[in-house]
Amino acid sequence: MKGLSIAASIFSGLALAACQNADDMSAEDSPPVAGAVEQAPPVTVSPAAAVEPLTTTQASLLSEANWVVLFAGHDLTSFDPVGDAQWNIIDDYVEADGYTGSFLVSKGWYTDFRLQVEFWPSPEANSGIFIRCDDPVAVSATNCYEINIFDQNEDPDNRTGAIVNRHPPMATLETGGKWNSYDIVAEGTHIVVTLNGTVTADFEDDTHPSGPFALQNNGGLIRFRAVQLRPL
Repeated sequence: MKGLSIAASIFSGLALAACQNADDMSAEDSPPVAGAVEQAPPVTVSPAAAVEPLTTTQASLLSEANWVVLFAGHDLTSFDPVGDAQWNIIDDYVEADGYTGSFLVSKGWYTDFRLQVEFWPSPEANSGIFIRCDDPVAVSATNCYEINIFDQNEDPDNRTGAIVNRHPPMATLETGGKWNSYDIVAEGTHIVVTLNGTVTADFEDDTHPSGPFALQNNGGLIRFRAVQLRPL
């Protein structure tokens, strides 16, 4: 009987050891359970850097294909001031007030192009957009084509929408005290002026083939914004 007890004890010990080894192998060697998700290490997120406003040059690179943004509310690096007016950038526009006969003249010279400009004149404002100027420091309706901004001009042939002394406006539109848009296309000898979606001048002339353009302040308050040009 004593021999049987010893044998039983030995057998129990071997069985217990086998069970322990089987448990260890199951924990270490069993394949991962399908669908189990491993815990990813924590990720540290840094605060986003402050975004600086685009300069006019940067804005031009992001503009519609072939358009060059010359003023987008940030700087006047695309223009040379002529005259004594104080041009001040406010929000997204530039403005001048007074009776000084001053200009912002583009540094670039252009031949065939489409020019878009938004403007806000006071009711009494006398202003204009001059294109293909012969002389960038002597801007006038004689050595440029002047697209007028002058609602109260006593000469109806030269009020807003006209090409001064060359083409009377084909429609009478009031622009004072609100934002308006000029779309000016100059291609070869053909010039078409569109004001707020209405064609006000359609003109053929070869006097001024090329040159800079200029934004004028010549009385009252005038504001300009969203100045862009596409060469044709």
